[in-house]
Amino acid sequence: MLLNEIYRIGRVTCPPSKNIPCTPSRTDVARRTPSTRHALRHGNKYPSEDYVIGIETDADTDVEYDAIIIGSGMGGLTAASQMVARGARVLVLEKYVLPGGSAGHYKREGYTFDVGSSMMFGLGSEGNTNLITKCLEAVGKTLVSIPDPTQVHYHLPKSNRFPQGLDVQVWRKYEDFIQEMITRFPHEESGIKGFYGECWTVFNSLNSIELKSLEEPRYLMQQFVNQPLSCLKLASYLPVNTGDVARRYIHDPELLRFIDMECFTYSTVQADLTPMVTSGMVMCDRHYGGVRYPVGGIGRIAETVAEGITELGGHIMYKANVKEILVQHQEARTVGVSSQSSSQSNGSSKASLSSSAASKAMGVRLADGREFRSKTVISNASRWDTFEHMIPDDRLPEGEKLFRERYKKAPSFFSMHLGVKADVLPPGTDCHHIILEDWDQLEKARGTLFISMPSLLDPSLAPEGHHIVHAFTPDWIDAWQGLSPEEYNMRKEEVADVLCRRMEAVFPGISEAITFRELGTPRTHRRYLSRPSGTYGPIPTRAPLGVVTMPLNSTDISGLYCVGDSTFPGQGVNAVVFSGFGCAHRALCDLGMEPSWPALIDQGYRAALKWVREEASKLGASTESANKARKGSLNIPEQQEGNLVGPLASSQNFLSNIVPLDVAVRKLLSKN
Repeated sequence: MLLNEIYRIGRVTCPPSKNIPCTPSRTDVARRTPSTRHALRHGNKYPSEDYVIGIETDADTDVEYDAIIIGSGMGGLTAASQMVARGARVLVLEKYVLPGGSAGHYKREGYTFDVGSSMMFGLGSEGNTNLITKCLEAVGKTLVSIPDPTQVHYHLPKSNRFPQGLDVQVWRKYEDFIQEMITRFPHEESGIKGFYGECWTVFNSLNSIELKSLEEPRYLMQQFVNQPLSCLKLASYLPVNTGDVARRYIHDPELLRFIDMECFTYSTVQADLTPMVTSGMVMCDRHYGGVRYPVGGIGRIAETVAEGITELGGHIMYKANVKEILVQHQEARTVGVSSQSSSQSNGSSKASLSSSAASKAMGVRLADGREFRSKTVISNASRWDTFEHMIPDDRLPEGEKLFRERYKKAPSFFSMHLGVKADVLPPGTDCHHIILEDWDQLEKARGTLFISMPSLLDPSLAPEGHHIVHAFTPDWIDAWQGLSPEEYNMRKEEVADVLCRRMEAVFPGISEAITFRELGTPRTHRRYLSRPSGTYGPIPTRAPLGVVTMPLNSTDISGLYCVGDSTFPGQGVNAVVFSGFGCAHRALCDLGMEPSWPALIDQGYRAALKWVREEASKLGASTESANKARKGSLNIPEQQEGNLVGPLASSQNFLSNIVPLDVAVRKLLSKN
């Protein structure tokens, strides 16, 4: 999938007798003939040529579908699963030859490699946050999964307190993890229990309600009637960021950096930019439902959901390159578009707003000219691709311009998929590891190194006597642009060698144990996952108001929805599955296939929700500017910014000072 012909430099099987790092020489690479390279690319791999020949590449063009879904990532597949389960006529259009996107897998020389993360939440059997399990159940499917005794093993920077480095294992059992943290930071025992206790408050609230669309008022009212205390508690955390909560309880700078790392693991930003709702879900579900690995590889999730969708009458079409979303435009309808007077808005802004309010998605056009018509269109592409490449320029909604001001592209990754001799990993080795040698490098390119070895859980993924090591680190595409093929391949090898040396500190001898190596860069992710700049989703440009300002599924174009990591609740497989549930629910209500309130109430709620979110975003922006000015006048060093309190801490603290909803509700409900 990801790692195809662009990876051909760096693939090699080393003779067991040679006690050398497993990298091909430049001479060996140069001597490979075209036929040899073809054999390397097409021999013993999945997807095979026979598989590709047999995939479905056609669909009816003379019918109107209830929903066309662009992309078969887990967000799109989840939306499709929920809609076909309720009788909707659904067409999924996938550009590649396999479903799953970054949640897919590929096979080489007896290894099954996960394209993206192997750390999987949502495969449990209890509660409401086991969303992958629920997605599979909707289409009549199940998967066998293997529990992981730990979520991750952290290998963090050395300090006076930790001369060998801060070493923490996040155990499956919550009490064991908390005790390990208290052992490392005994003076912060109450703070550790307090912070993670608030995470559980968020999680328990989420886990007690059915997770659907925040844009559907009837559903929200039902949940409030059924679980009023949980809903009020959860509402109090909606505008809160994790860093704000952490500083209420924790004062040790090193422990606060650890909380930053915890957040960065799943959000690729520090705690100050990570919504508390997101942290509560992840930091507790790892102990509640646990981290589990599907037998056969992560790609089995998407493949199994896709099978269920087609069995229920849905259609998935591969090699379908959507070039344009067809939009019907009516100039006359401009009601409720803007609260600004004509003197406050320039002509281009008014035209854009009027256009989007009067526009409706009607279908899609492929690169080969075929057109498919539908009542709704759901884009599992990124918001950048959706609104910069698939929507005509004169149809760009004003809301998407605001999105570009509030969010930027998250980094991509440099990836190494390795096969290693099994004896290099001692018994009891954890599946997932994170290595960081310098806190200042946490968010820098190639700073944090993630390592997963899923064959420790599922030995069928690797040949006998071998294991898989998937090592990846955040990276930006700019470092890989403008290179000749020779320079590009040489840089890949150089970066890979550096990462192998870093792994040696935790796994001595691993370089010499490598028998197979494939490398990928942000360019690879861009090419095979159709991700702009190889990004794995948006990250905020400034401290958000929790999840309040995160993009939801609906767009300013009627009948057009977004799903996946460009929408609430963000990045991660279980997160995009959550997005799929919400998107399908809202679209089914709009199609009249799910019960909803009368249009006047429904539309009024959605308009009010949009206004609140836009005003909250403006509040956050103005507060951040005021904070910067205030810090400058007080001569506060930049490195102390994370420890500020009161109105200087973030836009959330400012909001809490003037509208202390989170504090007030928690005090009110503390006895419950």
